[in-house]
Amino acid sequence: MARTVARVIVDALNALDVRQVFGVVGDALNPLTDAIRTTENLEWVGCRHEEAAAFAASAQSQLTGTLGVCMGTVGPGSVHLLNGLYDAAKSHAPVLVIAGQVPLAEIGSDYFQEVDNDALFADVAVFRATVTSPDQLPQMLETAVRHALGRKGVAVLTVPGDLGDRELTTDRPARFSLNTPVSRPDESAVHRAADILDRSERVTLLVGEGARAARQDVLTLADRLAAPMVLTLKAKAGFEGETNPFQVGQTGLIGNPAAAAALQDADTLLMLGADFPYRDWYPEGRTVIQVDTEATHIGRRVPVELGLVGDTGATVRDLLDRLTAAPAGSEGARDRSHLDKARERFDQWRTGQARLADPSHDKGLVGRIRSALDNRGHDIRPEALAAAVDRIAADDAVFTSDTGMATVWLSRFVEMRGERRLIGSYNLGSMANAMPQALGAQSLDRERQVVAFCGDGGLSMLLGDLMTLKTYRLPVKLVVFDNRRLGMVKLEQEQAGLPEFGTVLDNPDFAAVAEAMGITGIRVTDPAEVENAVRRAFRTPGPVLLDVLTNPDEIAVPAKPTVEQGWGFAVAKMKEVVRSHGEPSGD
Repeated sequence: MARTVARVIVDALNALDVRQVFGVVGDALNPLTDAIRTTENLEWVGCRHEEAAAFAASAQSQLTGTLGVCMGTVGPGSVHLLNGLYDAAKSHAPVLVIAGQVPLAEIGSDYFQEVDNDALFADVAVFRATVTSPDQLPQMLETAVRHALGRKGVAVLTVPGDLGDRELTTDRPARFSLNTPVSRPDESAVHRAADILDRSERVTLLVGEGARAARQDVLTLADRLAAPMVLTLKAKAGFEGETNPFQVGQTGLIGNPAAAAALQDADTLLMLGADFPYRDWYPEGRTVIQVDTEATHIGRRVPVELGLVGDTGATVRDLLDRLTAAPAGSEGARDRSHLDKARERFDQWRTGQARLADPSHDKGLVGRIRSALDNRGHDIRPEALAAAVDRIAADDAVFTSDTGMATVWLSRFVEMRGERRLIGSYNLGSMANAMPQALGAQSLDRERQVVAFCGDGGLSMLLGDLMTLKTYRLPVKLVVFDNRRLGMVKLEQEQAGLPEFGTVLDNPDFAAVAEAMGITGIRVTDPAEVENAVRRAFRTPGPVLLDVLTNPDEIAVPAKPTVEQGWGFAVAKMKEVVRSHGEPSGD
């Protein structure tokens, strides 16, 4: 018996070992969701908003390295996918989208809900096509999947409403023949890189997510070069923990002074699988060697002396074979003072951060003075909340974080030790990503702990999909940093010397909202109760929302604070104080 278009697509997803498909049911998708309903080992996860579906599929792809799948029905349903798909594209996550369309004969007639999907997805997709005949399958589907996996991006297959239940004239199983190639740079370039590194006295590594699969080789290289290792945020998972004696944390606005100094003090910077985008944080006048699988990434952030295009692991192993034991002209082993100095600074910074995260900090003399300036309401310090989660969470937990201050606190106080993983909108920088990404992560493994660091602004933007967690009994732990603010925007305004404006959020009691949805809600207002509340949340079965009222005036000092930032902040605070004493809001 010949199969329908819907059955061919769903059978192929099953063969690709896809376990969940995320979306909102209806219209052109009905034949596809019915095929999913009758297929073992494939689950339809009905979300409340297609944006959440796209974030969930992207999270699964990032965690597994395989295909994530979401669906959007005709017109608005497909439009709603876009933000999550842009996040997938910028995160290089292979995602297949099945998008609905009006009946074939109505395309181009400005039919009800008609949207030109090929134009809609033109900027975000590495492949897009509309099925106009059942016999274009399974080849068109195979092409879409190969593009998504081969180019690590979004592929969109549009299915008109009257094609899903039509049968193929000639049918065959889909064949994907997938494999992952390993590329190496030119041998002469590796020799030149080894020669530069041999002659360098102070090497610093900037390590990105692209090096995660080569962890042990990168550690061996750091040891050989006596090089401190600065991590991008996405490289935290895989390179943090006591088993890495070279890492000194992150740079940038969420980073620390030790990492910034390690970059500044180096004479040679070696970038491994990193595409850190903030040019102001790169040191000037240094020799830079960059290793990346994408030739287009070489030199686009900082001028590069030498680019090595190839797999990070294979390239590092080739370098190790060619490096000498010590720089030319030196005696004995390589000098380790650059590494030791960076690690000492990093340890000092962490000690200071640990004091800030102590729940009793504000009771001491320094803490009382600090509270008088930035926490007169004695709200919970976000540092203390993040540190408590770090202590209590499992060593194989999956963390997601909303863009903004929630990511700052996770970056500084949650260590990605053990088998912990981390997902966030770290390239697109979208709001509202943490909860739907946690939804996707938890759907993969309902036994593994999944923790979402949610900002109050981000959570409320896609609040409806809390109900999806409840419906599918996904035991995600949502930690809400409830500072009643768009905290990062507030900080941006104040650093620019502007008074806070438009950032105040009139929040509900999120714990009560969760309870109304059938989810365990816990609200914390007392700093002394943070530890016990986190423990209770993590041991409670099912989804839990932990609503913690944190200090809205907490300051996240950058790794290299400037005089201009400090002066701008002081001016902004003066304006806020004046306004609070009666200055008209329009001045």
